[in-house]
Amino acid sequence: MQQRQPDPKRWLVLLAVMLAFLPVVLDMTILHVAVPTLTQALAASNTQVLWIIDIYPLLMAGLLVPMGTLADRVGNRRILLTGLAVFGLASALAAFAPNAPLLIAARMMLALGGAMIMPCVLGIIRRTFEDETERGIALGLWGTVGAAGAAVGPLIGGALLGHFWWGSVFLINVPVMAVVLPACWFLLPRREHITPGHWAIGQAVVLILGMIATVYAIKAGFGAKQPLGVVAVVLTTGLGLLWLFVRLQLRSAVPMLNLALFKRPAILAGIIMAIVASGSLAGVELTLAQELQYVLDKTPLQAGIFMIPIMAAAALGGPVAGWLTGRFGLRSVACLSLAVAAGTLAGLAVTDFHDPGVIVPVLLAGLGLALSIGLTASSIAIMGAADASEAGAAGSLEATGYELGSGLGITLFGVFISVVFQHHLVLPDGAPQILIDQAASSIGDLYLVARQLDAEQGMALISAGKAAFSATHAALLTTAAVLMGLLTVLVYALLANTRVSTLPHH
Repeated sequence: MQQRQPDPKRWLVLLAVMLAFLPVVLDMTILHVAVPTLTQALAASNTQVLWIIDIYPLLMAGLLVPMGTLADRVGNRRILLTGLAVFGLASALAAFAPNAPLLIAARMMLALGGAMIMPCVLGIIRRTFEDETERGIALGLWGTVGAAGAAVGPLIGGALLGHFWWGSVFLINVPVMAVVLPACWFLLPRREHITPGHWAIGQAVVLILGMIATVYAIKAGFGAKQPLGVVAVVLTTGLGLLWLFVRLQLRSAVPMLNLALFKRPAILAGIIMAIVASGSLAGVELTLAQELQYVLDKTPLQAGIFMIPIMAAAALGGPVAGWLTGRFGLRSVACLSLAVAAGTLAGLAVTDFHDPGVIVPVLLAGLGLALSIGLTASSIAIMGAADASEAGAAGSLEATGYELGSGLGITLFGVFISVVFQHHLVLPDGAPQILIDQAASSIGDLYLVARQLDAEQGMALISAGKAAFSATHAALLTTAAVLMGLLTVLVYALLANTRVSTLPHH
């Protein structure tokens, strides 16, 4: 069968969508370094801090599939440009939020913009690059931008916090959007093939509410923030709505999401890899940012610099993964990268960050490289197993995996940190009981409480908090290493019969 001629502007199109993707990625990591400053400035509680970070990936996880299928119906260009405008406006609102609830609301709007941008980027890449070798390179470069954005996020965040107020970490998106919007307007093709049929808004609402209710129930349940009865009702409602969504898909003549995609082992393996790897990365980064600032007394900029190896190595992983997969096959590359990630996490769990030497930067670089190769391999698995007509749906599934992974990773790691921190915290005598209870919930709260005590008691409390957090970080990284090891075995089994050909589809 004759292939259509490749788009002569395809590499410029790739450049435009990578620029569109950059601010969304920046926004995921720039906040990790800003959390301690933001917590103190807004006097935000531990629960509010988790929501400020979490609401963005959790809401996005619910919105991605509906937005990906909407883009298939009305065109990627239109949805992408709308998403960029919404994202820019929400960034300005977040920057000037006077309190935690309004910042959470602005982050919800950021999630809507981000959910419009992400599936369109993957969908446009899939439709623009028909040749599998070129697509592997394009996805590798896309992965590099993701990793590079994540790399400069903490650095830019740290540099901005050194000179400006916390809101500057959001305001930075506005000038980026001012460049990206016109570039996408001019470069993206005006005419594109769209899927006929209406967009089922009812199905979209059922999916969004089901995802958010389920994830909220998991958060509230693990955090013990709500009575068990409330958690049970919300979880039952969420799972019921998700079950209803599946039933609607199976009965509908034009389903929003083709559930047959999950029957393909490569797509299933890719989505599981995306969830676990992005969850581990988000949780580890958040833990490191707190450890470096609260325990090692580094400034936000110093914390950003300390984390350069993990990000710089991750930026190299994208293009390398495309080449390695073509050479050695998807299964070998995916499993080896996950096994290396498990090893580096175990190594970091037993090293002393007070005296990092060469070993900590090397382990961080190894972790960044391995996870980046693993995540790019998951992209190649998913996009290679999907046809061009399924590009938006497949892209949104993968992006949902990333977002759900990040959201659940931060939630579960946050709750895990809180529980283990309380277990290891040995509090000094003499402080009022009400303050002691508040201090035990997180290291950020502990610093807020220490300010209210006299100098000697405050210093004793901070010293106890630092010791408890160091023990917490060791337990956390060990758990992440075990998870990654289990994922390696699962992916090895799922990809048993998968071949990623370097020949174009016919």
